Amino acid sequence: MLPLLVLCFCLSGAATLRAQVTTEKALENAAPVLLIEEWEGRSRSRLNALLSAVPRVGNELSRVASGLRQEARSSGLAPAVLMLGIIAGIAFGAEWFVRRAVRDSPLPKRPLTRVHAEFLPLLAFTATVAVLFLLFAWPPLSRVVVFHALLAMIAYRFVIVLCRLALFMSVLSARAYSRVRMFAAVAFVAVAFSAVCERLSVDPDVRSVLAIGFSVLLLLISIDGIWRNGPDDGQPPQSRAARAIGITGAVLLWLLWCGGFVALFWLGIMLIVVPRALSATDSVVHVWAASRGDGERASDPKTVLLARGTRAIVIIAAVDWVGFVWRHNFQFLAGHMTLAQTIIGGAFNSIVILLLIDLSWQLANAYITRKLSDRGDEAALTPNEAARQSRLRTLLPVFRNGLAAGLLSVAVLTVLSQMGVEIGPLIAGAGVFGVAIGFGSQTLVKDIVSGIFYLLDDAFRVGEYIEAGSYTGVVESFSLRSVRLRHHRGPIFTVPFGSLGAIKNASRDWTVDKFRIRVPFKTDLDRVRQLIKDIGRQLQGDPEFGSFFIEPLKLKGVEQIGEYGIELGVAFTCKPGEQTMIRRKAYAMLMQAFRDNGIDFAQPTVQVSGDDKDTAAALAARQLPGTTATPSPG
Repeated sequence: MLPLLVLCFCLSGAATLRAQVTTEKALENAAPVLLIEEWEGRSRSRLNALLSAVPRVGNELSRVASGLRQEARSSGLAPAVLMLGIIAGIAFGAEWFVRRAVRDSPLPKRPLTRVHAEFLPLLAFTATVAVLFLLFAWPPLSRVVVFHALLAMIAYRFVIVLCRLALFMSVLSARAYSRVRMFAAVAFVAVAFSAVCERLSVDPDVRSVLAIGFSVLLLLISIDGIWRNGPDDGQPPQSRAARAIGITGAVLLWLLWCGGFVALFWLGIMLIVVPRALSATDSVVHVWAASRGDGERASDPKTVLLARGTRAIVIIAAVDWVGFVWRHNFQFLAGHMTLAQTIIGGAFNSIVILLLIDLSWQLANAYITRKLSDRGDEAALTPNEAARQSRLRTLLPVFRNGLAAGLLSVAVLTVLSQMGVEIGPLIAGAGVFGVAIGFGSQTLVKDIVSGIFYLLDDAFRVGEYIEAGSYTGVVESFSLRSVRLRHHRGPIFTVPFGSLGAIKNASRDWTVDKFRIRVPFKTDLDRVRQLIKDIGRQLQGDPEFGSFFIEPLKLKGVEQIGEYGIELGVAFTCKPGEQTMIRRKAYAMLMQAFRDNGIDFAQPTVQVSGDDKDTAAALAARQLPGTTATPSPG
């Protein structure tokens, strides 16, 4: 009996477990259906609440107005609307005074000056409003109304200033300027009215109805702007189909907002507004750069910082706002779409991270590009400055490549971390993989480490002529592992740093060039010395070679007494790389000077003495090229 009970218990447990698994799978499969039903239910309940709130709008507004009037009578102050008008009038007067003072000042019409001229009156307006508001002890209801109304007025004035600057920089047309003013006025009035109604405890459904009424006005302004958009607005002409699509999109966004799908509404708004904002910021940066004379220097760090920085600020603000709205409007999805929420949140954070990394890379790249291009007149530089610039041209490309690799690695790991991937094992695996590469690729590690120390020791730079073992040539470029040498006959050597060994650098500071000439034993050495000295003086005065000399051409003295003449040493000191041309010119001038002064170069001679057989041998020796037979007197 007991085994039968155990068997029944096991079978029932297995059945229960199978039923739970089946239920979980069914719920998981039914999650999208339940989600759609939940959305439909929310939309239907919201619509019914709005329809039922329409008759209560008048009563709620009357209640608020009567409360404000009663408070004004009891406090002895003027109505809130009258006080608001007085404060606004005084603030507009202060703004007009400051604007007139700025307009009469003799300032050049540049974008930065225009910014000052527009923002100084706005600052005066804001300061006046703040001071007047703080002077009075407002009753609670009046304080709410006046405070939010003044905030809306300051925000509207700020938008107008931005539009005036855009109009000045030809980013915005006159017709678009008027439409933006109208849209901003209605929008800020709606926001202020909604905030006041919320603080005065107006029914939420009534507030929603009033907000929808204001949104209809905004929708009509948007539709009018889309339909009349054309060449007068600085935009290319659009077809009727394109305008119809734009109007359809505006109506769809309005329906999303009315239906309570705030996250989707703001996502659509940002997809429309952000590209236009980026285009406007690019135009403003272009105008600013042109006013500074940097219109053709797109790689200037200041221009890059302004352009990329403003673009990053616009995109980050849009992404953060959309992320904020999504997080606060999709709380009911936490049990259904946890993975989707993680991916969406990680995507928002990843965009911000990538923008910051892109800004850092663009600034570093612009700075390095500018340093590499600003060579200046190398002939006018001091040796230390020339060496410093040469070293920068050598190290900056390597630093740029390393920085790119580092930023790319950080970006990939950070994005994976934001997406919910555990990067700890990846980093540990990369460390183990790096150790394995270090042990298995000792030659590669040796090349990289050797290259780092060569660069730290400043052993060579780009453009210098070096000799390393059997490799000679001019350094054209190098990577983390090897250096490229251009031989003077054309071939290119790609030499790993680990194979270079000792380096002979022939392009630093100065070089001494020595050569020898042979003259007969009877030559007047003082005369030769004087001739060489005159040649050295002529070379220093030559416009082509004179600037290369550090010490002139001169006779060093007798180097060796040979079998058929005297070997004289001649030397000069010049800048590196110029010794070959100077030596060739010196050879030609020496030959001409010796010929003009009757001085011969030593040649091999043979002296013959003896009888007729010796004479015959001497005659035979005369036939040998390059020899001179001198018969003995006997």
